[in-house]
Amino acid sequence: MARDQLVVLNALDVAKTQWYHFTAIVIAGMGFFTDAYDLFCISLVTKLLGRIYYTKPGAPKPGTLPPNVAAAVNGVALCGTLAGQLFFGWLGDKLGRKKVYGITLILMVICSLASGLSFGSSANGTMATLCFFRFWLGFGIGGDYPLSATIMSEYANKKTRGAFIAAVFAMQGFGILAGGIVALIVSAAFDHRFKAPSYHENPAASLAPQADYIWRIILMFGAVPAALTFYWRMKMPETARYTALVAKNAKQAASDMSKVLNVEIEVEEEKVQRIAQEPANSFGLFSKEFAKRHGLHLLGTTSTWFLLDIAFYSQNLFQKDIFTAINWIPPAATMNAIHEVFRIAKAQTLIALCSTVPGYWFTVALIDHLGRFFIQMMGFFFMTVFMFAIAIPYHHWTLKPNRIGFVAMYSLTFFFANFGPNATTFVVPAEIFPARLRSTCHGISAAAGKAGAIIGAFGFLYAAQNTDPTKTDAGYPPGIGVRWSLIVLGIINFIGMLFTLLVPEAKGKSLEELSGENADENDGEKQAASARTASV
Repeated sequence: MARDQLVVLNALDVAKTQWYHFTAIVIAGMGFFTDAYDLFCISLVTKLLGRIYYTKPGAPKPGTLPPNVAAAVNGVALCGTLAGQLFFGWLGDKLGRKKVYGITLILMVICSLASGLSFGSSANGTMATLCFFRFWLGFGIGGDYPLSATIMSEYANKKTRGAFIAAVFAMQGFGILAGGIVALIVSAAFDHRFKAPSYHENPAASLAPQADYIWRIILMFGAVPAALTFYWRMKMPETARYTALVAKNAKQAASDMSKVLNVEIEVEEEKVQRIAQEPANSFGLFSKEFAKRHGLHLLGTTSTWFLLDIAFYSQNLFQKDIFTAINWIPPAATMNAIHEVFRIAKAQTLIALCSTVPGYWFTVALIDHLGRFFIQMMGFFFMTVFMFAIAIPYHHWTLKPNRIGFVAMYSLTFFFANFGPNATTFVVPAEIFPARLRSTCHGISAAAGKAGAIIGAFGFLYAAQNTDPTKTDAGYPPGIGVRWSLIVLGIINFIGMLFTLLVPEAKGKSLEELSGENADENDGEKQAASARTASV
């Protein structure tokens, strides 16, 4: 039979929802708010960067970033995030969650400010500086994924753990929304103060010299929420699960959690040492025992996150069509540079408000009732349905009378990504692996997701180009077209449903039950076998 759980961990599992839970959500969540702001705010200013640095005198249209520069500016932070997820995930298990948490935050603050101060003697020089700082910004952001998820899962009680971890991730929606709102405020203020004609009327005058401040202010604002939470992150005690099960310091774990829970907790030094010596608590990541107990779980969490992010990050394929179709963003030549930023920010804010944010909070509300498995399977299913519903009659949706239906389908795809695998792929890896490998395994799963994001954002940017070479975007070779790209994405979502079958259901179980850490040696086989089959 499974041995008795440590008193300190049991106290956390059965604790009623109280103030420290909400404090932890806000502290960890503000990191995610900043992550989303920093990652997504670049898309608000890429058109402006093209106008400022790449407009050719006398050209009929304003300048745009060349494809290789656009790919670097948009994608370098994703590459940094992938590296940061692997490195800080591993470091979080070696040094402790709290120590590494502070390092990632400092990195994010410094690199947000530095991104806005990018300089260079040429257009490409300025973009290279921007890319350098955004890579390291992404590196810091990457660390926030495994650490925020692990800290929240190790602090939460087992009854509402899913909702708490999902609430941390849901702050991403508010970060995306904040990016749009900050860009709206800044661009509206500059547009009001520095009146300029459209590019069509006067190309040279349409770009006010002060427009260069706009993208810098928007990027630098990302340092504010990160800096505000630094003090509270440093005040948080290390999680009891790390202190007891990894650092093997029962006295410190009991002391820390006594303060947090306001109850006396017994120090179980002997039991901590005994549990640490069990074979179930000594195998490494690259061992046969890990492969036997958790190999399929890790395959399930990495593959589903990888497939989800290909679909999620490629959804901007048809964002341009939608915004143009409903006249949210008129042709660039009919606006001045600052007003274009305002229109793009307005469109992205409306999308975030109507479909992105609600999807996240549906997951928060229902994850501990419906379960992770059900929500992930349902999300992938509806994403598949809506991708095919847009793709198969694609030419029907692009006709003027049908454009409202097009927008509705697009919004629902986003909604079910967030009320679905975009949230659950973040939650589950923080619950099902042993404490000494939890942050590492979450980092590996998240990095697989970012690899999918890079494929989705850039592979499909090229794939979605028109098959006719005369109709491709400037500088791009012909592709398979938007319709076939969407059909491929529909198939990817369907494969995501199949790989979800490898992911166990974690609802209502303690972290030690899920990972097998409080099992006796002769019970390990049985517990590992039941964990492998617990998919519903």
